[in-house]
Amino acid sequence: MTSLAPHSARRFPVVIVGAGPAGLTIGNILRAASVDCLVLETETREFIERRPRAGVLEEWAVRGLEQRGLAESLLERAQLHTACEFRFGNERYRLDYHELTGHHHYVYPQPLLVTDLVREYADVRGGAIRFGVRDVQLHGLDSDRPTVSYTDPATGERHLVHCDFVAGCDGARGVTRTVLPQGARIARHDYGVGWLALLAEAPPSSDCVVFGIHPRGFAGHMARSPEVTRYYLQCPPGDDPENWSHDRVWAELQERLGAADRPPLTEGRLIEKRVLDMHNQVVEPMVFGRLFLAGDAAHLTAPIAAKGMNLALHDAFLLGDGLVAYLTKGDAAGLDGYSAACLGRVWDYQEFSQWLSEVYHGASSGDAYRAGTTLARLRRLFESPAAAAAFAEQYLGGSSAS
Repeated sequence: MTSLAPHSARRFPVVIVGAGPAGLTIGNILRAASVDCLVLETETREFIERRPRAGVLEEWAVRGLEQRGLAESLLERAQLHTACEFRFGNERYRLDYHELTGHHHYVYPQPLLVTDLVREYADVRGGAIRFGVRDVQLHGLDSDRPTVSYTDPATGERHLVHCDFVAGCDGARGVTRTVLPQGARIARHDYGVGWLALLAEAPPSSDCVVFGIHPRGFAGHMARSPEVTRYYLQCPPGDDPENWSHDRVWAELQERLGAADRPPLTEGRLIEKRVLDMHNQVVEPMVFGRLFLAGDAAHLTAPIAAKGMNLALHDAFLLGDGLVAYLTKGDAAGLDGYSAACLGRVWDYQEFSQWLSEVYHGASSGDAYRAGTTLARLRRLFESPAAAAAFAEQYLGGSSAS
């Protein structure tokens, strides 16, 4: 094991493990209050600024970023979506959720948001960040003097950082999930399906998100930019992306997203193709001693309802504000209530994801009962204004970041 460099011990009030939307938002909130922090990221800056991820932001999340001075580029460049469309039985059914609620979605790919956040944190607000670190270890989390150690990839030296709090924002497979005590409860749900996630060099074929409900399996269409479209195809869990040739992908998309009164999808080169197994996880509580979990480290949400990045930002707003209040004023209320405040929204989103999964996947389940109830839910959605309004409220995540 590489020895600890004698000059390397430093102190930061907060160490943030992981430079995704949650970690970078927390870092920016702390720096805006002149609280020092250190962000540790195992990947390079170039990698995190290009890593393909989600792109749908709820309005309350964007307002939260705007209030903290983190949404200037987003508000200039993001697309606004005001409706979604379900296609089944070769027909299309449009649901204008802006008309129902007065709210909308922003479409802004996560790599662009991460680029904005890391630039603001590191280049504008002068936050400390280390990229490409190795062998991050957490120590003394159940004490009031935790430490974090890591290896500098350039020199091979071990560095030790003293802190008051650790924010675990490094995802479901990160180091912070490996140190949870035995008392931690991890609730898991496996949907039993896979999604083939695709990026196509093709302009969107609709001005909104499209959900294809088909006996052959679910399909999804989501605009990412004027030149690139995200598609999803339901497939067996653990399927090999190489089983899906260019021709097979487009044949299935055309079939599952087809509607009699719409032209065929605009096809293009596939620039990403990977299989996602649909499953969710929730860690309870989200606080263990001086370790506070946020984002995917605390709750993994399948992209069924496009909630993951929004939940990460909700955590970040609450944790960042709570840390500032404690470290600058000695007010512990935000930190004491952090886990419960986060989990209320987490479980609400999990329940909606489960409901929506049944709508997406029931028709292709091979179970006549599930297929019948799926069609009943869809008919109700477009025949009952109350059902449409309830769906729109959940789909938009409410109007407040609370």
